[in-house]
Amino acid sequence: MSVVEVIKSIIKPATVVLALVAFSSAAGAQQPSAAAIQTAKELTKVTGATALFTPLIPGVIGQARNLFLQQNPGLAKDLNEISVQMRADLAPRFDELTAEVARLYAIHFTEAELKDLLAFYKTPLGTKLIAEQPKIGEESLKFAQDWANQLSEQVIAKMRDELKKRGHAL
Repeated sequence: MSVVEVIKSIIKPATVVLALVAFSSAAGAQQPSAAAIQTAKELTKVTGATALFTPLIPGVIGQARNLFLQQNPGLAKDLNEISVQMRADLAPRFDELTAEVARLYAIHFTEAELKDLLAFYKTPLGTKLIAEQPKIGEESLKFAQDWANQLSEQVIAKMRDELKKRGHAL
């Protein structure tokens, strides 16, 4: 599975969190305060907003490993050892991702809004939203895929009929 496929499979649960960031009104172009960033970091932990990035480092390492393996399968033992070491060495870099996500939240939301969001996600309803959102996202994607497949069949049939009406033999 490619890194992109892994990311796509994990992005589904975080759709609401990312949508909040993408569709919220910006809190302003100024740099967020340290307090806002700290609140945003806590918010990302509570919501699991950075969980979708967890497979990135192992995925990149795995892709590089597979690239070398395709060229020389005899490198498997060494590449496995190197991969394990690189995962450990690069694990601290995950903080770069989480810091950036927190910064983005702090840019798009005021400190007060971040505190309100954090308070909400700590309520029973907020906790339920965090738990149920991945299921809703997954079910929504499945429905959309099935719907698009049915629509595609209808469009193809309609185009075929229209082409036949115009004298094209299909």
